[in-house]
Amino acid sequence: MGRLDALQGKFDKLASKGKLDALLKFASDKDPDVRALVAIALGKIPTYESGMALIPFLRDPAPQVRAAAATSAADIGAKHCEEYVKKIAFADNDPDVRLAAQAAFYVLKDKLV
Repeated sequence: MGRLDALQGKFDKLASKGKLDALLKFASDKDPDVRALVAIALGKIPTYESGMALIPFLRDPAPQVRAAAATSAADIGAKHCEEYVKKIAFADNDPDVRLAAQAAFYVLKDKLV
């Protein structure tokens, strides 16, 4: 089992228990794939704090991290991330990030607070 597989299992378990602080210990990992996994896991914790924790991921230099964070924001209905998602949906330099963020933006835009 590779490192990413092991971490994904760990992150899923932490997310199911709502262990935000434990997940965020990996937020600055040098591997963008690990940071993307953290962003995905945050999308399984439907709290305001989890949404706030996604904001730095929406600004990450790695496109896969930004895309994962946008999707996660939509998954948990993080309305407070809407403006950040909108920015990358229409201005990100990576077309895949723009597509993921646009889908997330429309979900967030249509959510009622």
